[in-house]
Amino acid sequence: MALILSSLLLLGLCRNTFSGGQPSSTDAPKAWNYELPATNYETQDSHKAGPIGILFELVQIFLYVVQPSDFPEDTLRKVIQKALESKINYDEPETVLLGLKIAYYEAGIILCSLLGLLFIILMPLVGYFFCMCRCSNKCGGEMHQRQKENGPFLRKCFAISLLVICIIISIGIFYGFVANHQVRTRIKRSRKLADSNFKDLRTLLNETPEQIKYILAQYNTTKDKAFLDLNGINSVLGGGILDRLRPNIIPVLDEIKSMATAIKETKEALENMNSTLKSLHQQSTQLSSSLTSVKTSLRGSLNDPLCSVRPTSETCNSIRLSLNQLNSNPELRQLPLVDAELNNVNNVLRTDLDGLVQQDYQSLNDIPDRVQSQTTSVVAGIKRVLNSIGSDINNVTQRLPIQDILSEFSGYLNNTESYMQRHLPTLEEYDSYWWLGGLVICSLLTLIVIFYYLGLLCGVCGYDRHATPTTRGCVSNTGGVFLMVGVGLSFLFSWILMIIVVLTFVFGANVEKLICEPYMSKELFRVLDTPRLLNEDWEYYLSGKLFNKSKIKLTFEQVYSDCKNNRGTYGTLHLENSFNVSEWLNINEHTESISNELENLKVNFNIFLLGAAGRKNLQDFAACGIDRMNYDTYLAQTGKSPAGVNLLSFAYDLEAKANHLPPGDLRNSLKRDAQTIKTIHQQRVLPIEQSLSTVYQSVKILQRTSNGLLEKVTRILTSLDFAQNFITNSISSVIIEETKKYGRTIIGYFEHYLQWIEFSIREKVASCKPVATALDTAVDVFLCSYVIDPLNLFWFGIGKATVFLLPALIFAVKLSKYYRRMDSEDVYDDVETIPMKNMENGNNGYHKDHLYGIHNPVTTSPSQH
Repeated sequence: MALILSSLLLLGLCRNTFSGGQPSSTDAPKAWNYELPATNYETQDSHKAGPIGILFELVQIFLYVVQPSDFPEDTLRKVIQKALESKINYDEPETVLLGLKIAYYEAGIILCSLLGLLFIILMPLVGYFFCMCRCSNKCGGEMHQRQKENGPFLRKCFAISLLVICIIISIGIFYGFVANHQVRTRIKRSRKLADSNFKDLRTLLNETPEQIKYILAQYNTTKDKAFLDLNGINSVLGGGILDRLRPNIIPVLDEIKSMATAIKETKEALENMNSTLKSLHQQSTQLSSSLTSVKTSLRGSLNDPLCSVRPTSETCNSIRLSLNQLNSNPELRQLPLVDAELNNVNNVLRTDLDGLVQQDYQSLNDIPDRVQSQTTSVVAGIKRVLNSIGSDINNVTQRLPIQDILSEFSGYLNNTESYMQRHLPTLEEYDSYWWLGGLVICSLLTLIVIFYYLGLLCGVCGYDRHATPTTRGCVSNTGGVFLMVGVGLSFLFSWILMIIVVLTFVFGANVEKLICEPYMSKELFRVLDTPRLLNEDWEYYLSGKLFNKSKIKLTFEQVYSDCKNNRGTYGTLHLENSFNVSEWLNINEHTESISNELENLKVNFNIFLLGAAGRKNLQDFAACGIDRMNYDTYLAQTGKSPAGVNLLSFAYDLEAKANHLPPGDLRNSLKRDAQTIKTIHQQRVLPIEQSLSTVYQSVKILQRTSNGLLEKVTRILTSLDFAQNFITNSISSVIIEETKKYGRTIIGYFEHYLQWIEFSIREKVASCKPVATALDTAVDVFLCSYVIDPLNLFWFGIGKATVFLLPALIFAVKLSKYYRRMDSEDVYDDVETIPMKNMENGNNGYHKDHLYGIHNPVTTSPSQH
């Protein structure tokens, strides 16, 4: 019944369903950032038996030993086919062969059942004849015990054997009590389990419309992202175009900008050099004049009469010979000016090369704004197209008969829940009967084994080795009586217990082997998926039931597995055969509209790098002549002294020589001239040296600028031509490519969104996991775990206890002779005390009660005295 109800729920969910499309992978593309909110269900996916599962596994091992054959898929298929036939002819060879296959598969169960049936038949018969036999003072019914040498050994063996058997019986009774308790405990959970499953199914019904709303809400997110790119077309499209142009244009402009900076530096160097050279010419003339004056003064001083007297004459001659060193460097006044080169550079700078470069930079940077201003109407058209996509998606979702299907499934669910609510009390009532009956059965076995335990306890504790069979104590006699009571109860009830064991064994074992195990291994689904099994006109039953197209491969196993994996109903049931959502979510029409709008996008860029003036400017700079200047001449002079000698050293030397002269006018005059030379060095030589340093720096700058100047300009002009050709010939293709890329980006948002919608409808929306969980609950949890597992444990424990009642009663009958007080006992002569030597005195060496027996005064009635 539970299996049928769960199947109805599954078919109710699938009937007249709403969507379709081609099967898709269950893996969403990583590029999608959308995700449906997770739905939390209350019912657990799996059921754990807990510690008692060990006992259930023990029963399953026993069943495997009894019936080790594999699940008979082919046999079960033929049985179902025969069952669906309108009339079965049992005389057909095929039917007979099928019966033989069933018997072969059920051989283990049939054998055990026959043994149980044999027990049921023989046990009351044996008990009846055993009772009659004992009433006739036979079969141990005579209250007389024969003396044996091994009597004590046999008594101990019988007691130990009975104790071991009683322990085994007690274990079986324990299994029975545990199973009986488990049934009652688990059946009480059935209502809560059913409520949990119905709650999950209602969650499925309630969450499906919310999932549809969430999917529609994500359209606004997608549209906002697309509109953000449309509103930012200057940075997206314009920036893309700019990024494509930068590698070809910016390096050229950077080189031109560097060249413009070099031209300015050249001008500054030429200006500094030219002014310095003019100053240098003047300073050199002044230095020459000053040195001539100081030489004239020194010659006049050396004409002093004192210079003709030794040793003063030697000093004067030395000074007179050094006067030829006081000359200026005449080549300084001959260094050429750079007026011509400066004029050429100034002519070059009449064109603002740096300004032209900045204009080209600005033209490139203005591309995004120009794209923004030139695409206003196109952007508005694309927005209208995108808004229409939202309307189409809304229309598709309205075409999906979600509410009708949910209402129909809700009706199935309500009916099923009402059915369960009506029958659960009945089930709980039957459970009470089952529990009470199991309690009675276990209690009856417990009573029997208690008599055995009491018999052992009283017999062992009350036994006196010195007492004769007729003089045994009351405790020992009571133990024997308890054992015989246990034997009587065993004969009286064991066959009834075996009837219950056989019936529950046959039912529980077959359900375990034919339903529970194949359900867990999905072999049962494979049987149901056999083509033309449930309906000879349909190749696949589910597809024929849902779509009336039985050739569509839709199997119970696949549906169950997909539902178990939390897949959506659409993809699970291949509902694309009913409503193809891919056709309704086709973006090709909208793609064409967007492409048409983008084709109307006209962006014009007129970029002319530098222009003719700028190019001529570069060529003029290359021809300005700075690369033809004789820089070595200037550098050679900058390394020479402005005067023929170091004036400062000359002055110190002159001053030292004057100090060797005797005091007087000559000495004072030479010292004044030495001081004058120092002044000339300070006022004339040092400025000239500073000017030469300036000339040196300017020459170095000019050398650096002019080094490979023509090649640099030529390379820049070549790069400039290449960049201009790229702009002229390729900018249109760049704009087209970037426009297409931009369009693909905008369309891609909605392609991903629509693909996600299709993926969600196929794989996520209306996930049928609660239906699979409900089916698991009905079959695996309720039927197998709550009912069959405890039932199997019950017959396993009770059956084991009942079977061991047979050896228990045998040992109990044997042992009771050693505990009960006998009516008579053997009497031997003083000499011949060995029973084997007194065969003539009676049977087996003991005296017949009516010949030699000594009556028990306790058990003998007064009339006998």
